Amino acid sequence: MSKPIRIGIVICDRYRTCAGGKCLRAMRERAGAFSIYADKEIELAGYTTCNGCPGGNIEYLGDEMVKNGVEVIHLATGLLVGYPPCPYIETFKSFLENQYKVKVVVGTHPIPEKYLTMHSRLGSWDGPEWQPVLEAAIADEATRKEYD
Repeated sequence: MSKPIRIGIVICDRYRTCAGGKCLRAMRERAGAFSIYADKEIELAGYTTCNGCPGGNIEYLGDEMVKNGVEVIHLATGLLVGYPPCPYIETFKSFLENQYKVKVVVGTHPIPEKYLTMHSRLGSWDGPEWQPVLEAAIADEATRKEYD
């Protein structure tokens, strides 16, 4: 049996009481950003919050996760769909990749359709800079509706 890829998940502190249901479901189903592991074994090895704006825990969580074998850190979809979307996503991604030499993926579960509708109406993700950020978690309409 091959060694599983060890995953860490960082959630927005606004959702610090989240039990991770959608993220864990997406891991099992290989949906949303977890679709990149379609034919691979994965294992959750870390789950924490950013510790609130401006992300005070980001500096420390990478060290802990990497010590525990995390190879890929996922910045949870909640950082995208909260209102307003996290303004620090790119900063977190860049810091973790450069400081800890770990791959960082933006997104976990598929973006629920109700959030896509709301953010489209509000214009939250209108700039071209958002397209690559949303790419891993956007999914198709049917999948988005399943995660509403």
